[in-house]
Amino acid sequence: MSEAWTTDLVLGCAVLLGASVQRLAGIGFALVAAPVLVLLLGPGDGVTLSNLAAGAISAAGLLGSWRQVRLTAMLPLVLAAACTVPAGAWVAARVPAPALLIGIGVLVTLASALVLRGVRAAALRGVGGALVAGATSGFMNSAAGVGGPAVSLYAVNTGWTAREFLPNAQFYGVLVNAFSLAAKDLPVLSGAAWWLVAAALAGGAAAGRLLAARVPETRARQVVLGLALAGGLTTLAKGFSGLG
Repeated sequence: MSEAWTTDLVLGCAVLLGASVQRLAGIGFALVAAPVLVLLLGPGDGVTLSNLAAGAISAAGLLGSWRQVRLTAMLPLVLAAACTVPAGAWVAARVPAPALLIGIGVLVTLASALVLRGVRAAALRGVGGALVAGATSGFMNSAAGVGGPAVSLYAVNTGWTAREFLPNAQFYGVLVNAFSLAAKDLPVLSGAAWWLVAAALAGGAAAGRLLAARVPETRARQVVLGLALAGGLTTLAKGFSGLG
């Protein structure tokens, strides 16, 4: 098997896993898949593909739950994210690759640890909390492909149930990833790679839907965040190795 096909296969597996956990837990595509995509494609194309795939899987999940979206509650999050996405894209386009890998690794690792611990903070409640979470999420999503944790922390501090969180997270994921893509060029992939990504997204969505009825939400999130921590640390190590 050629090196290109091996890379495409690993890419497809990362997208499949990320789509499965996103459909299962409401967050997780970027946390699980973005570090792998960045290592395979480089920070620019890796983050952009993560934005594209995460937006697509969020849209698929939203089809059956859009009536449950709290538009009033989501408005501050979306507006704040729209304001900081350009700054994230600017940073991603200008920071050298090793430094950007280190930044992505730190953000993924830190975000995973914070969500895993369920950090509580008064600054993440109410309209002010929504603005803080949205602004942080928009920047992180555009720069590193990981905008979900900030919104997840806002949901925890606001007291949303898992049932309330899922459709709103998917709605937010569609918009923030659309904003991020609008600030960038599409990733450069082979035709075979694009077909693999599409198939992996469809397969992951189906697998996640099946698993959602069988895996407790708490266990699913622990698995997602454990994988994210491993990916973040690997990306961090790759960035430091490139500094020399």
